[in-house]
Amino acid sequence: MTAPSIEILLVDYKNPRHAQDLVHLLNVYAMDPMGGGAPLTDQVKNTLAAELAKRNFAISLLAYVDGKPAGLINAFEGFSTFAAKPLLNIHDIIVAKEFRGLQLSQELLGALETIARERGCCKLTLEVLQGNETAQRAYQKFGFAGYALDPAIGQALFWQKKLS
Repeated sequence: MTAPSIEILLVDYKNPRHAQDLVHLLNVYAMDPMGGGAPLTDQVKNTLAAELAKRNFAISLLAYVDGKPAGLINAFEGFSTFAAKPLLNIHDIIVAKEFRGLQLSQELLGALETIARERGCCKLTLEVLQGNETAQRAYQKFGFAGYALDPAIGQALFWQKKLS
């Protein structure tokens, strides 16, 4: 049996195939219980790539297995005031079910780390659901860990306030 061909590439948001594959994979993630369990709205499907293209701090990577879209990372550059350097925050990471077990998350994370280092970033950050133990194991394998500025105060928490 031949090993599958894996390709990781930087998304060109104006490339129709890249845009289609990005939306497809994000929709797959959105419909998964870990992504909320509901499909993307038509408005998001129709505007996502164009909106990302407007943001020079957005980075997306696609993983293809034997030419089929299999995985995606969406990340955004932020800034660490404590380090006075940029950082990359991973907003989405998706590996479609039929491609799990091929270490695509590690491949995608490795490619993103290379970009982060090229940009002089001080760290990669992400948030993960407490119940998503599979993702947590993948992130820990790559070297991610929770953090606390002072262990006596406790671990950092990720919160949100929706505006619409």
